[in-house]
This record gives sequence, C-alpha cells and structure tokens, in this order.
Amino acid sequence: MMDYLQLIPLFTAFFVALILLVVMTPLAHQFGLVDQPSYRKRHSGIVPLTGGVAIFVAVLVASVLTDVWMKNNPLFFTASAFIVLLGMLDDRFDLSAKGRLVCQFGVASIMAWSAQNYITSLGDIFGFGEVYLGLGGYFFTLICVVGVINAVNMIDGIDGLAGGMSLVVLASVVSLLLISGNGAAIMEPLVIIAAIVPFLAFNLSLKGFKGNKIFMGDAGSMFVGLTIVWLLVDHTQGANASLRPITGVWLIGLPLMDMAAIMFRRARKGQSVLRPDRKHLHNIFMRAGFSSRRSLVAILLMGAAYCLIGILGEVYQVPDYIMFWGFMALLVIYSTAIMNIWKIIRFVRTIKRQIFPV
Repeated sequence: MMDYLQLIPLFTAFFVALILLVVMTPLAHQFGLVDQPSYRKRHSGIVPLTGGVAIFVAVLVASVLTDVWMKNNPLFFTASAFIVLLGMLDDRFDLSAKGRLVCQFGVASIMAWSAQNYITSLGDIFGFGEVYLGLGGYFFTLICVVGVINAVNMIDGIDGLAGGMSLVVLASVVSLLLISGNGAAIMEPLVIIAAIVPFLAFNLSLKGFKGNKIFMGDAGSMFVGLTIVWLLVDHTQGANASLRPITGVWLIGLPLMDMAAIMFRRARKGQSVLRPDRKHLHNIFMRAGFSSRRSLVAILLMGAAYCLIGILGEVYQVPDYIMFWGFMALLVIYSTAIMNIWKIIRFVRTIKRQIFPV
C-alpha cells in the first residue's frame, strides 16, 4: 500500500475541507443554507448545511493541484458539480421529489453516456453464464446511479451516519483494490475519505469541535452517493475489473436494502415511494430505545458486516450466483423484519422482562 500512497493529496483534501467547514459557516446563515428543527428533523438549533459543499470543493482542489484524479476524470467533476448544485438548491428551497429525480437522471447520463462509465456485465449471477447487457447497460446504469444516490441520501438521518457509512464503503473499496493488485487506484477513494474525516469531526461534535455542528446536507449525501457508484461501476466493469459486480452490490447492501424496504412499505400502503417519513432504520433504532450514538454504531457495524461478506466473497471467489441469491434472500428477510419490526421489538422487550424482571 505504501508504494501507492501519496500524502500530499490527502493532506490537501483534509485541510481544504477543514478550512472551508469553518469559513462557510457564516455564509450558510447568510444564504439560507441551514437546517431548522421540524417534525422529521429533531436536532436542536439552526445547523449549517455546508458539509457536502466543503467535501466536494476539497476533493476538487486536491485533485487539480496534485493531479491525482482530475487528469483522467474531468467528467466526474462535471457530474459532481451538477449534483452538488442540485443538492444545494434542494437544501435551500426544498425541491419537489419528482423534479429532483429528473435532475438526478440527467447527472447519471453524464456518467453513463458522456464518461462511458456504465454497466456492461452483471457477472454470472444466475448460474447460467455471464449476463451481458449490451445497449441496455446504459439505461440500467441510470437506474443504478439514481438508486445509490438516493439510498445514501435516505440513510442520512442521524449525526455521522451518511459520512460514517461512506467511510466504511470507501475503505472496503480500498481494501479490494489492494487485494486485486490494483493499488495504483487507491488514491481515488482515499482522497474522498480524507475530505470526509474533518466533516465528521464537526458533525459528531468531537472533542475540540463542539459547538460547531455542521450537516452534510443533500448536496453532500448525493455527492458521496454519486462518488461511490462511480467508483464501483468503474472498478467492476471491463477486462481489468478489480472486483465483481455482485461484490459492489454487497458493499452498499445496507443502504440499498433500507431504501428498498422503505419503498415497498410505502407502496404497500398506497403512499408515494418518494414521500419522506420517520421510519428509516435509524428511526427504528432510536424508537426502540437506542441513543443517537448507539444507533450510529449499530448501523455502521451492520454496514461493515455487509462489506465484509462482499470482501470475503471476492477473496474466496464464491460463485456469483450464490452471492446474488444470498443477497436476495437477505433482502427478503430484511424487508419482512422491517415490516414487522414493532412486533419483533415488543417480543424482545417481553422476553427481556421475563429474563430480567425489574
């Protein structure tokens, strides 16, 4: 790893993000890029929504100045600039879900058509040979990109969750790149990680950063989601792919399952699948009696478990179709559990009272 590690880009991304997080706070209040408490947002005080903008600019500056990523990926930053702008407008004016979705598909088209970073193969996920998508890969990629962007956006509900989950996924990508012998590509996810770390320090109000809470905002969660799906598609396709497509699915398995379960539950009740609510995984943990910090740790451990399964499946070359059907089986179990979560919680509480009577 040390052969491929470049410290200057990492320090640049870290310190640019750190400086911007401080400098942009008064500007956030001036331009209305702030989050106020509401029924769905039960934080205290008015919090700046500039974390995502700072992360994006830090990655851009580090890439341009050190030529780590910008040289071969100008279209990545073009797509990212649009998604960050969309997120900022959504943070400021609360855009309609349908309008936001249309814009996200536009950004996805930059990745699939302009950058030609699209899914051509799904691997041998059915056990009958490799599944090639041909021209259909362009359209399938659009759906995947929008899906991942919204999955990361939806999971961003408590302090540290979107940023922490992103670190887990990106660190897993780094591990798989090293395992596959493609260590030369590790600087891409590492630069993103370096920019996210200072944000998490503010977001979690760690020692030395208390009193300066900052949220990632839709600009940040959508930018991170785009970055993750861009990297996964880039490294799962082509003759020199570093990991299999199904492995990439496992790496982002928890956000995807949470989004799928939420949409299924809403559709079953006749509600719009785009309608926001307070029934996400983090909401369930907190209503079950977990504190915000314990909910964060529990969900990140769940996300890490998904990533570990993906990594082990890649290392030991578990057949694609076993990994795929295993994922689908877990999705059914997860969705069923979420649909009956309050019955499960009541049952667990009853057993707990019987074992540990007060």
